[in-house]
Amino acid sequence: MSLLSESSMPLLLSNPELLRSQHFIGGTWRAAHSGASFTVADPASGQDFTAVADGGAADARAASDAAQTALEPWRQTCARDRARLLKRWHALILANTDDLAKLICREQGKPLAEARAEVAYGATYVEWFAEEAVRAYGDVIPDQVRGKRMSVVREAVGVVAAITPWNFPLAMIARKIAPALAAGCTVVAKPAEDTPLTALALVWLAEQAGFPPGVINIVSASRAQTPVVVDDWLQDSRVRKITFTGSTPVGKHLARGSASTLKKLSLELGGNAPFIVFDDAALDAAVNGLMAAKFRNGGQTCVSPNRVYVQDSVYQAFADKLVARVAALKVGPGHADGVQIGPMINARAIEKISLHVQDALAHGASLLLGGSAIRNDLASGPFYFAPTILGDATTDMLLFKEETFGPVVPLFRFSSEEQAIQMANDTPFGLAAYFYAADAARIWRVSNHLESGIVGINEGALASEAAPFGGVKESGYGREGSRYGLDDYMHTKYLCQGGLGPVNN
Repeated sequence: MSLLSESSMPLLLSNPELLRSQHFIGGTWRAAHSGASFTVADPASGQDFTAVADGGAADARAASDAAQTALEPWRQTCARDRARLLKRWHALILANTDDLAKLICREQGKPLAEARAEVAYGATYVEWFAEEAVRAYGDVIPDQVRGKRMSVVREAVGVVAAITPWNFPLAMIARKIAPALAAGCTVVAKPAEDTPLTALALVWLAEQAGFPPGVINIVSASRAQTPVVVDDWLQDSRVRKITFTGSTPVGKHLARGSASTLKKLSLELGGNAPFIVFDDAALDAAVNGLMAAKFRNGGQTCVSPNRVYVQDSVYQAFADKLVARVAALKVGPGHADGVQIGPMINARAIEKISLHVQDALAHGASLLLGGSAIRNDLASGPFYFAPTILGDATTDMLLFKEETFGPVVPLFRFSSEEQAIQMANDTPFGLAAYFYAADAARIWRVSNHLESGIVGINEGALASEAAPFGGVKESGYGREGSRYGLDDYMHTKYLCQGGLGPVNN
């Protein structure tokens, strides 16, 4: 059976209840107020395979109404009870791993093995913040003035709007909702228009876990309606925080839109990560690290290395090893056995990747591997791009300045440590950076000078629920995960009690 006809078949899940098509607002599943819907496509074929509710301003307002109504009872729920509900949700996510992975694979396109790994990864955030919910400690300030007792408590910031991307449709919404709930906030969420199904399924599991009505609300919306939904939340003074993962231009729009009500913001934005290979690096380890960091999700990750800098003396040896590894990658639909690179998300992604490759070649890059979209019996849809390596890349190319978000590796030469650091930092972005080296002094120097929120030192896999995730410069602000992860969902309140007086004898 061809891929196109297979993609038109129903999505078969062990638990069909996970396939949702409506908003979840105030504890009920409902169609859009307008009755409108929009289609969701399978990137492997380019064909639409289902439709979901297309929200608007009325749906956004209903969601924030429900979240505001639920806020005070949820905020007053003791931390231990909030933690118990999060643990139930975590267990349900893991119990439904296979179905959730099928949803991710169908609507996002990544290989099933990666989709299963995403489910496990997203679940770790729910588990982590279930544990952190009971550790939101305050402080007692030593007496500064006789007769006064000063203390600090931490409180939920209020209603949180979570706006999530398409590249990790489960992990990103779990990473935002879990700390919000742990802190005592209620949530309104808007998943990416390309991948709403996984988020809706995740919220259905939260409903089964027993979260009270209004604590979690989700509104799906098409590309045209997304600004309508989000702008309603931006203007709503009851929404006290926005958390967003996506592009820097959209993040800046959210920051401007939040100014009138001074909302708290967490913005995880564009990447353009450098990957540096010094002449004392273990080259096989560096190749392994680059393969892990670059080709996960076909290069469609915010921490994907976008600029690979290799010191002159090891440039050719590294390039040869890398070409051999990348040439062996199998491209095809995520459900096929052995596939390592799935389709790109949509036509816009293919157009941008192609533009970057053609621009690089026009500016003198050498094509070492790949270089174009592909279509064959296995990769038969319109959104596949061959894993590509470009040699002799230079700083006047688009792929030096912009995030490609695809399976393209440009190799830049450098001669000195100072030059490598200068080139790595020559970007307005600062989310992740990687480098491979052996000399201990060099490791400290380079890690101290890289302008990035996350640095991988002889390591290509950086993500962990125990570590703070976030960037600097135009890659945003705020941190997700780790013991710092609750901070963006809480504010501190200073309490000063007077009139205590001395002890009476």
